[in-house]
Amino acid sequence: MTTAIHDNVAPAQFIFDRELIERLDGSGPRYTSYPTADRFTTEFNGVDYRHCLEQRQIGASAKPVSLYAHIPFCNTVCYYCACNKVITKDKTRADTYLGYLERELALHAEGLGPRQDLIQLHFGGGTPTFLSDEQMQRLMDAIRRHFNLLPTGEYSIEIDPRKVSADTVRLLATQGFNRMSVGVQDFDLQVQKAVNRVQSVEETLTVIDAARSSGFKSVSLDLIYGLPHQTVDSVRRTLETVLSIRPDRLALYNYAHLPTVFMPQRRINEADLPSAEVKLDILQMAVQMLTDAGYEFIGMDHFALPDDDLAVALRQGRLQRNFQGYSTHADHDLVSIGTSAIGKVGASYHQNAKDLEQYYAMLDEGRLPIVRGLLLSADDLLRRAIIQALMCRFSLSMEAMGEGFGIDFKQYFAPEMARLAEYEADGLVELDDEWIAVTPQGRFLIRTIAMVFDRYLREKQTHARYSKTI
Repeated sequence: MTTAIHDNVAPAQFIFDRELIERLDGSGPRYTSYPTADRFTTEFNGVDYRHCLEQRQIGASAKPVSLYAHIPFCNTVCYYCACNKVITKDKTRADTYLGYLERELALHAEGLGPRQDLIQLHFGGGTPTFLSDEQMQRLMDAIRRHFNLLPTGEYSIEIDPRKVSADTVRLLATQGFNRMSVGVQDFDLQVQKAVNRVQSVEETLTVIDAARSSGFKSVSLDLIYGLPHQTVDSVRRTLETVLSIRPDRLALYNYAHLPTVFMPQRRINEADLPSAEVKLDILQMAVQMLTDAGYEFIGMDHFALPDDDLAVALRQGRLQRNFQGYSTHADHDLVSIGTSAIGKVGASYHQNAKDLEQYYAMLDEGRLPIVRGLLLSADDLLRRAIIQALMCRFSLSMEAMGEGFGIDFKQYFAPEMARLAEYEADGLVELDDEWIAVTPQGRFLIRTIAMVFDRYLREKQTHARYSKTI
């Protein structure tokens, strides 16, 4: 299956080469960062982060910043979920949490210096819309006290349609949100019951219709394949419904069943999960349906309509990747607040405490709740740039990369070039004197290709359990 490509004109060409995928599929990072979060260390703390903020001020950076807010609360547990969450129906717990978010925001703003422009905002969770309308207004007011929201900014929120009214969606629009990610996973009732997330089409349409009528620029739907009781026919029916809704973007995630790591998954009966062969049947069918319906393959598990900003950014070579996935904006410093939130400032990453009580305790002491992170080496920055280019543009100029980092690319990466030569023989990449180009067959295995440049995978053990690359 092929869709045509003409650089800067048409979508990325790809071929779903089933034999190649079956032969080379494995497990690996999703590369929302490099080095990946499992490489962070407790040697990096809030003091180091403040130093990075000081360096940013010395550099007098005029670039806007991004902000991520993690809202961990959920009314009920979805059994497939691997997110950091707190299951409760008590909304007063969110009042306490918001008080601490306000403290954390003030500490970050103090370190950032004069009031910053905010180009990107993302609320994730958990369930951000666990917050009442009043609580959401309180948080947005706190953000506006410290940051300037821009007319050109991208401000997104994850939505659970089961708990959100059309009035709330309209309120979100007045608060500045202009992009929405709607969790669906599957519309089949048997599948929904098996994962404890029963959600009607009508509930989903209510929030999407309200978003569109309120001026949201983009609506994205999240689906998962590999859930219990799914078949090719059942997922086809879900996709037919999804295509009738016609979201601007769509993510089709592979369910990773890791019950020893994520306790809620222990409630899923493994015998009900589709086999690896059926999962690949589902994926192949889904990709065919989406491309036939006019969606363009962005990368990994993401698709978008041709006029969506993601598709345009891909064609123009401006696509980026960060902790929230693919992005249309340049690589900005990311301030993150809330439990488990991960951020990036300059050549560093930082992550907050995952445990709610530890998060509160550190802020009570007047400290940023950062418990681990990483200062990137020159080698890390080089490899990050390479992986970003491959993940977002499917190609890179070895000459330009070498000049930019002051290295002889082929000599510096001699082991990697030998591995890429093997992948060239497999049909994943094309190599010449200057360029590494991912082939149409290789684009569905982009994580496998990016892993070639991951020095940590080659040299350092990790306890992380990575998801399957397909």
